[in-house]
Amino acid sequence: MVERALELSTADGCVVLVDEHSTANLRFAGNTLTTNGVARSNRLTVISVAGQGVGMVSRAAVRPEQLADVVGAADAAARDAQPAEDARELVSGVPASPSWDEPVPPTGIGVFEEFAPALGEAFSAAESGGRRLYGFAEHTLTSTFLGTSAGLRLRHDQPTGRLELNAKSADLKRSAWAGVSTKDFTDVDVAALDAGLARRLDWAKTRVDLPAGRYETLLPPTAVADLMVYMFWSAGARDAVDGRSVFARPGGGTRVGDQLATVPVTLSSDPAAEGIACAPFVMAHASGRQSSVFDNGLPLSATDWIREGRLESLLQTRYSAELSGLPVTPAIDNLIMKGPDEGRSLDDMIASTSRGLLLTCLWYIREVDPQTLLLTGLTRDGVYLVEHGEVVGEVNNFRFNESPVDLLGRLSEVGRSQQTLAREWGDYFTRTVMPAVRVPDFNMSTVSQAS
Repeated sequence: MVERALELSTADGCVVLVDEHSTANLRFAGNTLTTNGVARSNRLTVISVAGQGVGMVSRAAVRPEQLADVVGAADAAARDAQPAEDARELVSGVPASPSWDEPVPPTGIGVFEEFAPALGEAFSAAESGGRRLYGFAEHTLTSTFLGTSAGLRLRHDQPTGRLELNAKSADLKRSAWAGVSTKDFTDVDVAALDAGLARRLDWAKTRVDLPAGRYETLLPPTAVADLMVYMFWSAGARDAVDGRSVFARPGGGTRVGDQLATVPVTLSSDPAAEGIACAPFVMAHASGRQSSVFDNGLPLSATDWIREGRLESLLQTRYSAELSGLPVTPAIDNLIMKGPDEGRSLDDMIASTSRGLLLTCLWYIREVDPQTLLLTGLTRDGVYLVEHGEVVGEVNNFRFNESPVDLLGRLSEVGRSQQTLAREWGDYFTRTVMPAVRVPDFNMSTVSQAS
């Protein structure tokens, strides 16, 4: 389909992407499997270039006899378009992927061969312990084929798996959540996840009501992932150059080079990172403030966004890099945060806490002020009070107001990093490695009535 579309185009240049997508899932409620299924789909995107004009047409389930109409529509749109500000020569000279013309291997229910029996055992353990498990396991495999009139023939097969577990007490008054990301479900320890949820339900048997205020707070990796992913999405160089983001320097330019964190943390991405590997080249289906269709096929490599607490890079297209005078550093589909050393486990951090809060996860996160990246949201599925190194009970939920950029400057401890799943953004960004962190004054702005 890619080769035929390129042949059909009469535009000055053409980029074609085909995404072959397959998914398998298990869903469960009340310690019982409720549904399972598999699905397949595909989408064709044709990006035509006429002079500096760009036309883009994207269609699902395109049949061979419809291909000429799709390409023709993209070519016509390009001829009618105004010049694109990000127009550049198409990327060339990248070696073809060895797997370019190999068959697409769809995922299927077989990916759960080892996981499903373990899930059944967790159901039995939960039933015996007087709790109920709810949630889903999902695995997808997306094969993306990228071909261009400049000679690129690139392919990437991306497996993505995630498990979300919610445990509830028999009376449904206590709730705890856990989630993990995985490449193939062979590394998911369901029993350990269930045991952790059972421990938190036991903590919640004691209720403590606390007022709003600033508290020393331990944030687990999943909550840190939600904050850092949103900050990453907000780190576009174009917005910073235009003075529209927290990364804009007052008076003009960007804050690249500024010290953001007193603890020398590093925030990075690496297409080859073990366990969270992702596409090693740009795949842009449309142009935006952080992406450019002209950059399709541009090689990606390990990139530090923050190095030892200092802002090192922003999300760059070739166009925005010319505006900012900084290196080209496109977005990468994973994110890794690490402290200056291995760090302690979350349990060890709890044990050294005199008095503070332990969060589980964050929910319903929304942006309040882009200039400071102030975010608001709710706590969910368990906020716990820690006293003298022990969890003594569950407290009420809160609404929080925090900027992840400001929070970086107030960290008092960074724990051990591990692969995790963001609760709020896990539908869109699954590949993260994050630490637990200690914040001496996390802002719980109001008490939430959510339960």
